[in-house]
Amino acid sequence: MKYISTRGQAPELTFEEAMLTGLARDGGLYLPAEIPVMTHDEIAALAGQPYEEIAFRVMWPYVSGSFAEDEFKAIIGRAYEGFGHDARAPLKQLNENHFLLELFHGPTLAFKDFAMQLIGQLFQVALKRRGDRVTIVGATSGDTGSAAIEAFRGLDAVDVFILFPHGRVSEVQRRQMTTPADSNVSALAVDGDFDDCQAALKDMFNDFDFRDGVKLAGVNSINFARVLAQIVYYFSAAVSLGAPHRKVSFTVPTGNFGDIFAGYLAKRMGLPIDRLVVATNQNDILHRCLSGEGYFKGDTIPSISPSMDIQVSSNFERALYYAYGEDGNAIAQLMDELKQGGFSVSQGAMEALRESFDSGRVSEEETLATIRSTLTHSAELVCPHTAVGIKVAEDHRAADVPMITLATAHPAKFPAAVEKASDVHPPLPSRMSDLYERPERVTRIANDLGALEDHIKRHIAE
Repeated sequence: MKYISTRGQAPELTFEEAMLTGLARDGGLYLPAEIPVMTHDEIAALAGQPYEEIAFRVMWPYVSGSFAEDEFKAIIGRAYEGFGHDARAPLKQLNENHFLLELFHGPTLAFKDFAMQLIGQLFQVALKRRGDRVTIVGATSGDTGSAAIEAFRGLDAVDVFILFPHGRVSEVQRRQMTTPADSNVSALAVDGDFDDCQAALKDMFNDFDFRDGVKLAGVNSINFARVLAQIVYYFSAAVSLGAPHRKVSFTVPTGNFGDIFAGYLAKRMGLPIDRLVVATNQNDILHRCLSGEGYFKGDTIPSISPSMDIQVSSNFERALYYAYGEDGNAIAQLMDELKQGGFSVSQGAMEALRESFDSGRVSEEETLATIRSTLTHSAELVCPHTAVGIKVAEDHRAADVPMITLATAHPAKFPAAVEKASDVHPPLPSRMSDLYERPERVTRIANDLGALEDHIKRHIAE
């Protein structure tokens, strides 16, 4: 399997090369040159299989040129052995034909663990084989950072720096990033919002002297390996509800579009997905775009669902690539226009997007009300991001197609919002009960590319 850039000007790479490279040198995002398709019988044969076996069968066509079968199976086994539920991604029924896919049983209580735990193992094997060491820099609106630090802490072949917006993540999210004592991981609190952190990360990748000098690698959802790992739970959930013999739909609370883009790839692989519904909070650039208003940046407004406080959704570039008929030049032009504030989407591309995606927007008041009503009517305490998904799912649910809403984080990661809505303080799992007592290590830093690069170079030099 070869991997190509969405902007068409970077060399083709193997899976391993694309994973270690992260962002393409033309500024684009890597995608498989061809999307593998699973037959009806192959999908049906996933029924009743352990999550790890489903993961191997779904992902193997994407990685087969870079890892041996037994090697990859062992990597998957190590990635998920630390999850707190044997099913890894269990389904719970909320009401008639509406199900919750719990993705928060990993080490940091968020869906990012599914990808990051796998990537940590993939990097370790690949770098050991190469005898190499890399510097990983990531930007986070909350969950990616803690998942990355947890996955890479203590590993020999990597230094990890995570940029997060100062004062704009929950206390639990912050402490999960700042309390690990391992010397190879660092948390940097940037004076800005998530879009500033993400822009700085992209600028680092486009500063080739810095990139090559520190052997920069990325684990944000710009890295295709992140998206690949997320495809798996669409298959496991759909098969549990009768696929491929009947269709299912998914609603995904999303900010950076990576999680729902994984669902799009699952559909392209043959999974009978009826609709993919994008659920946004008040930072609703994706909903506005899918409603025909163009893709124009606005101000990022802090919310009680902070992981979705994003105005530039990096993975949307991948969806646009397919919507524009895999025209790399067209995508490069759109991304240039985005630097100036935004762009309109052509009629043909909008029609292509609407073939798969619906969308909805949820206010702060509606989010709180959904947390409260879900506890009252379904006995489920959910985080504010999941509540955004549930509200939009209820607005789009069809009577004859099961709807699966992705529960992206444990409610204990956002205790203030959950308690405000429900009068219930969500406790942390016992393995994390001392989180508030652990000492923190964090560096506050200006939203300045030079300052960030200098800090990273000095830390590596030490």
